[in-house]
Amino acid sequence: MPDLIYKPESHKIIGAAIEVHKTLGNGFLEAVYQEALAIEFELQTISYEKEKQLRIKYKDQILEKYYIADFVCYDKIIVECKALKGLLPEHESQILNYLYATNIKLGLLINFGRNKVEVKRVANLDGLIKASP
Repeated sequence: MPDLIYKPESHKIIGAAIEVHKTLGNGFLEAVYQEALAIEFELQTISYEKEKQLRIKYKDQILEKYYIADFVCYDKIIVECKALKGLLPEHESQILNYLYATNIKLGLLINFGRNKVEVKRVANLDGLIKASP
């Protein structure tokens, strides 16, 4: 199996998410976890932009419409937070769209809504999408 892309950075982000979940547990709204995760990123010196606008191109033109990612960490990893009973295919589609729109190579879908943090890695490597739990 090939090495994971941005392994040290993604492990640090996942560790921060685990710390947030360990402290808060499940049952809060997504916005609560986002705010707590931003604090944890600061505490762990993880560089991030919160609610980053992701511009979309169409035939070399920038559209007026844009996506908003919960976080972009290290200028190269999209982090999307959820607080649900479980992740659904449309949540993975959301992060896939973000990757396609930006040419960013890695997205982390983090669900705080269960007893244990659920993380799905989605990588866009040379046009090949790979998802792993």
